[in-house]
Amino acid sequence: MNNLVTTFISGCFNVIHPGHLRLLRFARESGGRLIVAVESDRIAGNSAHVPEQLRLEGISSNSWVDEAFIADEPISDIISRLRPDIVVKGKEHEAHFNLELAALEQYGGRLVFSSGEARFSSLDLIRKEFQTFDSRSISLPTDYLDRHSIDKSRLIALVNDFSSLNVCVVGDLIIDEYITCDPLGMSQEDPTIVVTPLDSTRFLGGSAIVAAHAAGLGASVQLVSVTGKDTSRDFALEGLVAIGVEAHLLEDDSRPTTLKQRYRSKGKSLLRVSHLHQSSISAVLQTQLLMALEQALDGADLLVFSDFNYGCLPQPLVDQVVAMAKSSGVLIVADSQSSSQVGDISRFKGMDLITPTEHEARISMRNREDGLVVLAEQLRQQSVAHNVLLKLGEEGLLIHASNSKGDAWLTDRIYALNSAVKDVAGAGDSLLITCAMALACGGIIWEAACLGSLGAAVQVGRVGNTPLRTEELLRELS
Repeated sequence: MNNLVTTFISGCFNVIHPGHLRLLRFARESGGRLIVAVESDRIAGNSAHVPEQLRLEGISSNSWVDEAFIADEPISDIISRLRPDIVVKGKEHEAHFNLELAALEQYGGRLVFSSGEARFSSLDLIRKEFQTFDSRSISLPTDYLDRHSIDKSRLIALVNDFSSLNVCVVGDLIIDEYITCDPLGMSQEDPTIVVTPLDSTRFLGGSAIVAAHAAGLGASVQLVSVTGKDTSRDFALEGLVAIGVEAHLLEDDSRPTTLKQRYRSKGKSLLRVSHLHQSSISAVLQTQLLMALEQALDGADLLVFSDFNYGCLPQPLVDQVVAMAKSSGVLIVADSQSSSQVGDISRFKGMDLITPTEHEARISMRNREDGLVVLAEQLRQQSVAHNVLLKLGEEGLLIHASNSKGDAWLTDRIYALNSAVKDVAGAGDSLLITCAMALACGGIIWEAACLGSLGAAVQVGRVGNTPLRTEELLRELS
């Protein structure tokens, strides 16, 4: 699509129906900018069943339209003045006389006839997948709450206390891009699914979404990370500033900002493509990162390692940061994801909390056979962690924690709280930060695990990484 090409449509547009949407989409894809002229009540005459301002609002709210205005003069005069490259009319007009043609011929413009294609064309409808959320699918673990004598009022108090926290997040920053596609069919040359992209929506991911969750839940947040020098970095900065995160993003011109693309159709993921480098950041950048963290940790209540094993957290740097945080009495939690890459959560020693998946725990322990409790205990000993939350996907969460005296280890389980999962991406980040903030506010691990599970339940009920909000958790608890 050429961003210098302007397309033009005119019409009455009483009620925006699917035929209009197809035509608008075709026109927008024919050029880089779409202008729509809505006939005034005077020009439209008896064809206007809806007042012109309401008709203009209907067109202006459509995602394909860049500019719309009321047309109170002949369309040929408007075309002569605007000089659009392409004028689009419905296919039904092709066999008739078209006044626009003479104006277009004066400067070399084109008249194109099409009624668009019968496919899912409204971006406003597509984007509802990323915006809709049904809280009715979430239920609290009442048996679990009873076992640990947890009252909902106590959980509400903890959530309200989140606003008192100073949180520092460090780790790999990621941009998640969801590309919504229309399936065209199967290739005749090879067994490949053929799609055409309709829309692209980007979200903060990795350490950035962890920081955004913390800010959305009311905390004062600083993020320290490394990015490339590209548009993804610009998008991350803009999003972080908008949510209230103070971002310290070091530039590394030898790598791109990590970008993960998910191609989706009809609510299902078809393919994932990752643009990234996995080599460790340079010694110079490690020094700069350590200096930035030293400032960010001043007055911090909580330090969160959000590790995706893309090179932002080499082991020598981790060890120095842990020592620095412990000397300041800061609560420390860590997550090290290994879904499509190899990581080791046990390299984060002495954490107050670690939150691996079963797969990540088994990779770290090289243990494919033992049961979950044995696995969690092995990981606790290896990492010297105070609490282990083992994420089990649709099976929920296994909590392995010390008792109040610290001389015995107890295990319990919370089932998955959301029965209508839309997108599992980001569930672990939501659980990590919500649970960690509850601990930092003085909650016990059983309370924190419950709130973490609730945060994850809210997150998986929508598509894409949208920052959690305090009111979302309070609504479920109320």
